Amino acid sequence: MDHITFLVAVVIVTALAFDFTNGFHDTANAMATSIATGALRPRTAVLISGVLNVGGAFLSTEVAKTISGGIVDDTLVTPGMIFAGLVGAILWNLATWLLGLPSSSSHALFGGLIGAVWVGAGEHGVHFDKVVEKVLLPAVASPLIAGVAALIATYLAYRITSRAREKTVTKGFRLGQIASASLVSLAHGTNDAQKTMGVITLTLISAGALGHDAGPPLWVIASAGLAIGLGTYLGGWRIIRTMGKGLTDIQSPQGFAAEAASTTVILTSAHLGFALSTTQVCSGGILGAGLGRRLAEVRWGTAGRMVVAWLVTLPAAALVGGLSASVVTHGGNFGIVVIALLALAVATFIVVMSRRNPVHASNVNATHEVSVRSTAPAGVGTAA
Repeated sequence: MDHITFLVAVVIVTALAFDFTNGFHDTANAMATSIATGALRPRTAVLISGVLNVGGAFLSTEVAKTISGGIVDDTLVTPGMIFAGLVGAILWNLATWLLGLPSSSSHALFGGLIGAVWVGAGEHGVHFDKVVEKVLLPAVASPLIAGVAALIATYLAYRITSRAREKTVTKGFRLGQIASASLVSLAHGTNDAQKTMGVITLTLISAGALGHDAGPPLWVIASAGLAIGLGTYLGGWRIIRTMGKGLTDIQSPQGFAAEAASTTVILTSAHLGFALSTTQVCSGGILGAGLGRRLAEVRWGTAGRMVVAWLVTLPAAALVGGLSASVVTHGGNFGIVVIALLALAVATFIVVMSRRNPVHASNVNATHEVSVRSTAPAGVGTAA
């Protein structure tokens, strides 16, 4: 097997591994509120979400094209750079999952790629104008739009149903949540699975297997959809707890409003080719829903830690991606093996640490205070 063929194979496997972590890292986006309100049982919720993530992967390829030919120069990118960027993204996903922080898998991927390409090809290899237009501006605007929409929808939901019996309202909105959470899952597959499709397509373009304007082949779409669907089914319970119980006390009308607002923003952005963070959109929707109900408690400390994680995600992943790219560029196949073994060792350590304080389907709805005391590593005041 020659060097290029080996690299392409490694990158495809690593991209699908990232897609898998993206799935369990972002399960909470679609299902945290439905699980928190009791609209869906935890295992049922992740099964529905996983299946719809796979279906959503086939709905559009606009975001994939943004990644494969938008934020970096595909004429300068090599498979080694892409591999290095993926390593940065995967390790950041695992670290924030351990801490129960709903950070952005999308921005971890973008950061890893930007850092790796910057080191491997120079700053001219990154299209910073596209990064601002397609990544940074949506990152600021999308959670605000989702939050305002969810706030208004929550306020109207309680006003319209103010004279109805509470039991009837709860039952009706729980049924509505099944539909709205399912739509979020479909939208998540449409948006996030495409990012892995874009990475694999970029790899094939850089290796000369596809033309520079090519879209993702069918096998790429299918494999990316299956990988994110499987990751989703396994359930990122630590982050589900944070988003379902850690940000605010969610009732079924709020959950429905947050999910409906998030779906609208995600699908609209996917159609326009904006590679936004579904995590940020859904978190904004949940916060807006908390503000929209009178006397609802919004835990601003948890929200603040999430925002810090959002700000750090892109540069942190870029740093790891850049360091990995430096090793890969100078070490060839040996460098790839070294980085792969180091990444595997760190990932294994994180998984072992997570087993000290496990969060699973049976305890995912524990109160926020319990989750802070029992699952956060020493010195970290966040839900796990």
